[in-house]
Amino acid sequence: MTVGEAIRAAAETLAPVIDTARLDAELLMAHLFGCTRSELLLRHMRDPAPPGFAALVERRTGHEPVAYITGSQEFYGLPFIVTPATLIPRGDSETLVAAALAERPDAARVLDLGTGSGALLLAVLAHLRQAQGVGIDRSPEAVAVAARNAEALGLHPQARFLAGDWHAPGWTDGLGTFDLVLCNPPYVESTAALDRQVAEFEPAAALFAGPEGLDDYRVLIPQLRALMNERALAVLEIGANQAQAVGALAEAAGFSVALRRDLAGRARALLLT
Repeated sequence: MTVGEAIRAAAETLAPVIDTARLDAELLMAHLFGCTRSELLLRHMRDPAPPGFAALVERRTGHEPVAYITGSQEFYGLPFIVTPATLIPRGDSETLVAAALAERPDAARVLDLGTGSGALLLAVLAHLRQAQGVGIDRSPEAVAVAARNAEALGLHPQARFLAGDWHAPGWTDGLGTFDLVLCNPPYVESTAALDRQVAEFEPAAALFAGPEGLDDYRVLIPQLRALMNERALAVLEIGANQAQAVGALAEAAGFSVALRRDLAGRARALLLT
């Protein structure tokens, strides 16, 4: 069986359960070839299908995310290692990186709260080579993944990652202050219905934040000012319907608030100064 034939068969298998059946089959095959999807389509469609493809398709049929099967996900043009210890970086979150780079291109110290794979911090540092960054996550496993990404991207001297929990007393001790603070906290309502590939595979602690999805904002926002320099900016990711509620929490804490929307026009980030 050729690669093209195996992809067609896999897409037929996946179609009843996955909306992106053909794309996912191509990505899984490209992973086995160690090449990009474009390279696969241009150069390998008539090659013999490699062993192991059926096993990957079976995992995807069970709704396991492609990024966890391949162990990688692109974000802001950079390749990131991902594991089930971290959320999979989403394109929507690139809104935070773009806003941070546009508003604080001279930032010297950058903090990323709830860093996960390190995607936000490392994407920013890749463009601010003069800056130093710190990423905090309450999961030691996520911290280890972020450190691996910094090493793989050649950003290890710029970035360091620490275990810390903004719910715990003393978590800010020794951090100092920053010019730019990034945060994609848990913000999903505890009763929200999520796709199986999210609900069954991504870490719940990084997703859910109480009945309104606001619990972590309530804890974190009042603590931000002590981490920020005089002209610092904090950029927080929010759910599409949370701009008013999170903005009110920020204003009550003394911040001025501006909204940024993602490419689909949905509310995605709040800028706090």
